[in-house]
Amino acid sequence: MNVKIGSFAGLCIRQIKSTLTNQIFRQELLHVYEQKSKSRDELVAEARKAMLELAKAMREMTCIHPEAEQMIRDLSRQLGQVGGKKTYGYLPKPMKKLVDEIVDQMARLPTVDACYQTWWELQCQVEDYYSEDKKRIRPPLSQQKEFRQIKNAVIKEAEHLRMNRFSFEDEEMQDDGEQISTYAMSYECQDLQSVANDESFPLAERDEAAEQLEQLAEDGDAYAQYIIGTAYRDGGLLIPDTTKAQKLLERAAEQDLDAAQYALGKLYLSDDADLHDPAKGIYWLKRSADNGNDHAAYRLGKEYLSGKNVSKDTSTAAEYLRQAANNGNAYAQYLLGKLTLMGEGVPKDMDAAYEWFAAARDNGHAYAEFFMERMERQEDLPPPNILLSATRLLYHMGNIFRDNAPAPAATGIQIDRKRLQELQRKRIALGHKPDNYEFEPQGYTMQFR
Repeated sequence: MNVKIGSFAGLCIRQIKSTLTNQIFRQELLHVYEQKSKSRDELVAEARKAMLELAKAMREMTCIHPEAEQMIRDLSRQLGQVGGKKTYGYLPKPMKKLVDEIVDQMARLPTVDACYQTWWELQCQVEDYYSEDKKRIRPPLSQQKEFRQIKNAVIKEAEHLRMNRFSFEDEEMQDDGEQISTYAMSYECQDLQSVANDESFPLAERDEAAEQLEQLAEDGDAYAQYIIGTAYRDGGLLIPDTTKAQKLLERAAEQDLDAAQYALGKLYLSDDADLHDPAKGIYWLKRSADNGNDHAAYRLGKEYLSGKNVSKDTSTAAEYLRQAANNGNAYAQYLLGKLTLMGEGVPKDMDAAYEWFAAARDNGHAYAEFFMERMERQEDLPPPNILLSATRLLYHMGNIFRDNAPAPAATGIQIDRKRLQELQRKRIALGHKPDNYEFEPQGYTMQFR
């Protein structure tokens, strides 16, 4: 009997020791991983900041890369011989090889190389936190699985060339076509608009001002109709209602308010299935352009170049673009430079094209100087869409690198699957059984990106 009691007591003591050992081991490892998590989070933050800055630079810069441009041009010709989906996985091997070569050609650009190197070094350093140090060789960008989207971006750009699509490079354009002058606006309308838009006023006062503006609109005030119409279109103080917006903007447009005509034209050309009406959209844009709205003239130029909502007509496009360009619209000046360089819709004239690009540059267009430099360096220039192919591809690569930048660290200790595996390995090496202790930290995020 005493032997049994002694054996039972010994077993209890061993279990207590095992439990205490596991608890001590747990606390020590938590401390180690907490320190590693902090160090890793600092590393991630630095890499994220660097990658975002470099990706932003890619999206904003122009790229003179004749080799890549020629390769993209070659790919565009080959794509015409391929049926079905134009994506990397569906291409024959020779075309895949060409796509890879284009990716690696672009990867030689200093900004791209620096961004990729920053990402690669982060991956290596993070791996070193929970694995033995080993030499890693950075693969070519074309072989990096995390950036395979770039391959389809290359194909998309080549297809853009093959389809001979006209590009506008106006993503950064500020649309001032809806601005209205207060010169002809009644004092009552000005005061009510000021109160309705001022967030420092109590909401009840702003609502009351909006109601009074609606009454002015009902009474036939064109400016009040326009203000309330755009408020219903955009939401904010008023609940969005495109039907009410359309009716109010149409009443203001019929009174020849050019900003209302422009806004109404864009509304009819929008993707709203209930309102989409290309004929009405073009009609109201023309009315607005005839009343001197340069942004309406520019939009008409784009519509006649793209052929999406109206039959393509480069001559008519050039006329509307010239109207906007003569009044200082940098984006219209830029497009006229491209048309004159190609001889589409206007006679081909290198000197005139250079002058339009110079005017656009002076008015702040980011791409105009790119064409001026190419014209100064080359006499026999390829078409503008080929000249811009590497720049557009670089823009897409910037977006892809931005999207692959490491996510900001979440709060708390970050312990991922690889660290848990390393933890188990160390425990077993110390003599613990695999099922002796299950590491289940509570309140910790077990992931890393």
